[in-house]
Amino acid sequence: MPKKRQVGRRNMAEEASPSKQSRVTSSQTRSPLGLQSPESLFESLIQPVGTEQFFAEYWEKKPLHLQRSDPAVASYYQSLFQLADLQSLCSQGLQFYRDINIVRCVNGKKKVLNKEGYVKNGSLISNLKHKASIQFHQPQRFKDELWRIMEKLESFFGALVGSNVYITPEQSQGLPPHYDDVEVFILQLEGEKRWRLYNPTIPLAAEYNVESVDRIGSPTHDFILKTGDLLYFPRGTIHQAETPAGVPHSTHLTLSTYQRMSWGDLLSDAFPVMLFDRSRTEVSLREGMPRRLLLANGSDVNTNRRLAAILRAVADDLEEEVQKFSPTHMKKDFISNRLPPYCLQQLPAGRMPALEDTVFLQFKDHMVITVESCQQNTDEATEQFVCVFHSLKNSRENHMMGEICDGEQQWDHSAGLRFSLSHIQALRQLLQSEQLPVRQIQLPEDQDKLSLSLALWSEGLLQVL
Repeated sequence: MPKKRQVGRRNMAEEASPSKQSRVTSSQTRSPLGLQSPESLFESLIQPVGTEQFFAEYWEKKPLHLQRSDPAVASYYQSLFQLADLQSLCSQGLQFYRDINIVRCVNGKKKVLNKEGYVKNGSLISNLKHKASIQFHQPQRFKDELWRIMEKLESFFGALVGSNVYITPEQSQGLPPHYDDVEVFILQLEGEKRWRLYNPTIPLAAEYNVESVDRIGSPTHDFILKTGDLLYFPRGTIHQAETPAGVPHSTHLTLSTYQRMSWGDLLSDAFPVMLFDRSRTEVSLREGMPRRLLLANGSDVNTNRRLAAILRAVADDLEEEVQKFSPTHMKKDFISNRLPPYCLQQLPAGRMPALEDTVFLQFKDHMVITVESCQQNTDEATEQFVCVFHSLKNSRENHMMGEICDGEQQWDHSAGLRFSLSHIQALRQLLQSEQLPVRQIQLPEDQDKLSLSLALWSEGLLQVL
């Protein structure tokens, strides 16, 4: 899954305006997937295995290969993306590196055969004839059906979902044996591909790495994926794939998720904020550490005990729900980088809310509520307020392409609403309600109730029944 934070690609991205990119027309093939909800979609994607069984037996544990003999499923998978789709997109300003990599595995190493500038159809065909593979980044930017699928998967997982298309010619392999830092779902779209999987050298790996052939041993799985088949394997699983003899080319789609979504990542995000909040009310955390501690070469028993006592106190308060735990940065990062709702119409929609109306929040999976702190000047007290961030104005064209920077600067141009901290209960009330009369919103004044409703309506988050 290409990193969403690779800001070094920004200049290349700006050379071709997304507004000029034409999308490939979606196929009229009827979907065998349950697209009514995120849950029904995932359930249909992995059937006949149930969702509960999948997470109990396979998720982060072992691979799953699902063979599909239904021609309708194979036809639908093929409609998601084909070599012909990529050829038709070449006239829309696709670029090497940013959109496409030309790769080939040579003597166990990855060889990149990219040129500079824009991709031409003739170049793609020539590379396929010379046994090179095509890696196409984030096809959901162009294919509506993939946008539809991946937007629901992001809601199902509560995490970013990226994708790549790999087109590999006969008797060729694009990438050497390697493992990834993401959970991987493979959908075989065209032709066939032989996959070999190996036991992880690092279970649930937190980074990508190539493994030498002499380290990986014998494969634990060796099989052929056919059109319509699905393969899942956990992050850290070593794998390699090649197109067998007799198959002109193979096309598969990789759906990847759960990058940097571990307990360790969660603690890294939330723990500094927790300690900061705690130090404001607990004087012992504001006491100075021993002199020359930073010059010490080894650990000190008393220092270790002091730190351990602090951690135990934090743990006890968490368990008793005295201390609040909120991964604010991870929430904002997800919402600011995920896909917008599928085929979102112009917003706001419907009439403006009035006090006598009943309203409801829409796109709840596309919004988060956070409590933020702000200090305008060093001599002023820190003020807290509640923020509502949403993905309705996110760019589909830039999804997972590294166009958004990390840190607070991303919110300078992103959608977000700021309210007084007194509004937090009202916002939670709206989130938990299927519908709610404006007059029953938990705010003291009618004007506050109406102002909150209007603010959410103007962002497209609220509608009148």
